[in-house]
Amino acid sequence: MSIFKARVKEFEDLFAQDVIDIKELRRNVNNGVPDVLSFRALSWKMLLGYLGPNRIHWATTLAKKRALYKQFIMELVLPPGHTQNGEDNSDDESRGVGLQDHPLSEGPESAWNTFFNDNEFLLQIDKDVRRLCPDISFFQQPTEYPCEVVVHSKGEQGRRLHERVVPSVLSSANVERKGLGVTKINLITKRSAENYAAMEEGQEAHWEVVQRILFIYAKLNPGQGYVQGMNEIVGPIYYVMASDPDLSNRAHAEADCFFCFTALMSEIRDFFIKTLDDAEGGIKCMMSRLENMLKAKDISIYNHLKSQELHPQYYSFRWINLLLSQEFPLPDVLRIWDSVFSDEKRFDFLIKVCCSMILIQREAILENDFASNVKLLQNYPPIDINVVLTHAVSLA
Repeated sequence: MSIFKARVKEFEDLFAQDVIDIKELRRNVNNGVPDVLSFRALSWKMLLGYLGPNRIHWATTLAKKRALYKQFIMELVLPPGHTQNGEDNSDDESRGVGLQDHPLSEGPESAWNTFFNDNEFLLQIDKDVRRLCPDISFFQQPTEYPCEVVVHSKGEQGRRLHERVVPSVLSSANVERKGLGVTKINLITKRSAENYAAMEEGQEAHWEVVQRILFIYAKLNPGQGYVQGMNEIVGPIYYVMASDPDLSNRAHAEADCFFCFTALMSEIRDFFIKTLDDAEGGIKCMMSRLENMLKAKDISIYNHLKSQELHPQYYSFRWINLLLSQEFPLPDVLRIWDSVFSDEKRFDFLIKVCCSMILIQREAILENDFASNVKLLQNYPPIDINVVLTHAVSLA
């Protein structure tokens, strides 16, 4: 039996159990999930806490969560006064929206006022999701399962989020965070707006679905809202859910992705809140951990980067903040996240991967000047991801 077939059988046997052995699941996923059946989607749902180990509860949990997500769409995405069938709803107060509210009202209790104010962060979401994973066409393709209540708008404006904003020119941009310098996030520069055009009525592109997920998340988490870079976190999760060979699950990729993304963000939310930069789980603390590990593993590289004043925020801010989603092709990102999600001390392993990325480039770093090293670390060279992961595992 080939190694691949043996790996597939391990997952088949594991998911055939009535109660999944989480410890065994972590061990298997840590070695990488075979790209067959629903193994990765199911593994991530469990490791992110969306599904529990007892299979008997899965159907109930999924039905309840998916119904809840549909409610979020009805209450948070559709315009005030909407109905599912497009008919007048002037006498129905059941959706929690004051339907006597006038669209020009500026009162704090005005649902229409809130509706228009949402555009401030919706504009940023719209820009970010349109340039998601530009190296593959997946996010510009139509989903097989568009949100019916949104795409069949019968001429009603505002149901489709992209209709609320006028996209500006999509170009390279910097993410600025005072106190941490400037961290460049690779944004699309050459794709035309046409490539990211919204679909006709009755259809929607995958990026439109991701836009809705991020919008709902921001609405439900007003203290955090939307921060640029969250699109890079939700993208791989949505790709996995929307590529599930099981059509019954793929049809609910949006809802499943939302809850998995929310669970992951509950663990890394400190990365996206500047006031928590210095907290134990904040981004500064994580960068310090990487720097300390590098110092312990290779003092020569540590001293070299120190002498060049090439501080971790110049490169590792993005590595850690976006879980390496910008440094490697999507298939490699999925493989990295298998190991990251399966690690009980989850972000300990992420730090090891980041440290390995530096150590693997040891010779080049020691020979390079400041400018060359910045370029090397901000644009990591192509490499077999298994080499990086194997090296990371070897770090005690």
